[in-house]
Amino acid sequence: MTTIEVYGADHSPWVQAVLLGLHEKKLPYTLRTTPPLELFSKTGILMPAARFDASPWQLDSYDILHQVGYEKVSDEDLSEIYHAWSGVENRVDGGFRFWREFSFLRDPHPSLLPRLFNHFLRSFATFYFFLLINLMKRIANLPGPERSGDQFHYWEQKLAASEGNFLAGRQPDILDLLLFGIIQCHCSIPVPPIRILQEEPSLPEMRSWLGHMQERFADYPHLYSGVYFNPHSPAPRRSSALDQAAFWTGATVMILGFPMTIPLVLFLAFRVKRLPSRRFRPGPA
Repeated sequence: MTTIEVYGADHSPWVQAVLLGLHEKKLPYTLRTTPPLELFSKTGILMPAARFDASPWQLDSYDILHQVGYEKVSDEDLSEIYHAWSGVENRVDGGFRFWREFSFLRDPHPSLLPRLFNHFLRSFATFYFFLLINLMKRIANLPGPERSGDQFHYWEQKLAASEGNFLAGRQPDILDLLLFGIIQCHCSIPVPPIRILQEEPSLPEMRSWLGHMQERFADYPHLYSGVYFNPHSPAPRRSSALDQAAFWTGATVMILGFPMTIPLVLFLAFRVKRLPSRRFRPGPA
């Protein structure tokens, strides 16, 4: 049996898409929230990454999902997937909330000391994404929160034309996984698109689709959307108080060490920009 290892945090929509795809196909995997040294030395904290058996680490959620058996889709659909991510910049509107929600993210390592070390190190990824989203928000001219639901109208129309409960019909496909991954990202740290999906009268198909996806993934351990949409379910389990203490210790070190950590963040962001073109850039978590 193929062994699958995944690196990434479940706040990322693209990590979520990969984990959802593996869950749907009932493929066992191990998840790590900090990158192995050989991966970090090449791509920094770029996520998701997956390794199949002893093969090299593979990047890009779209390519990873294709490798486990999902069919490719059109460039137009992928462009609209990225558009549905609009609103991610609002994750940093409340700085403390952003950090607090990341402190709740569990690390699955079974041993105490490695797990605490991972929580300590993961504070750097949080620092990286916090700065990166703020820079994107101020420099890259990202749009503000969309109030009309425009980023979801394309998917509303596709769902209305579908012959089943999902975008592909009777079974979820790669677009369902990517779009649902974005919803998990929006719900992990609540942003305006959640209320749009809850209240916008022009999006009944999206709400129905969300319900079907949540029923299908009811036993999926990284489901954030159940807090906000029917059928309701509890949020993912939080890390322990001891794990959170390790994270906040790391956060303190990262912030106090900003003369070194900020240049490292900028170096890693520039390095990611120079990597070969990928469909989904790293994404701020």
